[in-house]
Amino acid sequence: MIRGLLVLVILLALGALKLPMERDLAAVHRQEHFRGVEFNLDLREKIGQLGFIAALSGFRSIVADGLFIQAHVAWERTEWGRVLLLFQHVTTLQPRALLFWDMAAWHMAWNASVAAMNDRTQPRLALRVKAQREYFALGKDFLERGIKNNPDRPELYEALARLYKEKYKDHERASEFFGKAAALPGARTYDRRFSAYELSYCEGREREAYERLRQLYDKGEKERLPTLISRLKVLEDKLGIPQDQRIPDSKSLQH
Repeated sequence: MIRGLLVLVILLALGALKLPMERDLAAVHRQEHFRGVEFNLDLREKIGQLGFIAALSGFRSIVADGLFIQAHVAWERTEWGRVLLLFQHVTTLQPRALLFWDMAAWHMAWNASVAAMNDRTQPRLALRVKAQREYFALGKDFLERGIKNNPDRPELYEALARLYKEKYKDHERASEFFGKAAALPGARTYDRRFSAYELSYCEGREREAYERLRQLYDKGEKERLPTLISRLKVLEDKLGIPQDQRIPDSKSLQH
């Protein structure tokens, strides 16, 4: 009892010392699209009184790391409801940590969705598919909220593009988010190319995709990868590109 009170007093004292600094950082957080932390009774119940006070006292990262470890343990036990709950709290505490949003989405849209589809305790396929799609939606929600908190970083746009591509089979939306990732500082070199690839599968947008792929091809050998060349060939046939404007058939594929 005495030890708990002592810890409580220390945390509150440290929090008071940090308060002026926190005020100074508030404006910076707003500029960086920091959405804030929702400290409510639900969060307090889940992380415990001392953990809640620690978060209020400026130790959000420590509490979040502890919850992240608990989420990993829950994943190993395939306790998907607990994984979801813990990641909701982790991302609330640390909304600028990209890893937490990305991992939360991966666990929901990939791991939990596969487990739902392979659930032998549910004999009805329709219900397994329904559960699978609900996990897709949870993963998408994590990434969308992560992007709202981190609109200046390309990683979560890219992750959302992969989700649309691999889980929803939505090439147009995948192209859109690969393109958004490509437009940001620090984007991977393949994001622009992947955006064009995905667009090439969209009915009615073949001409746009062809022009984007051809622009990449014309940049030189480094862009002339097997997938880019094969998609260009498909679009050349589909659009009826004149033979004298097509890329050479004899061009060797570069890896």
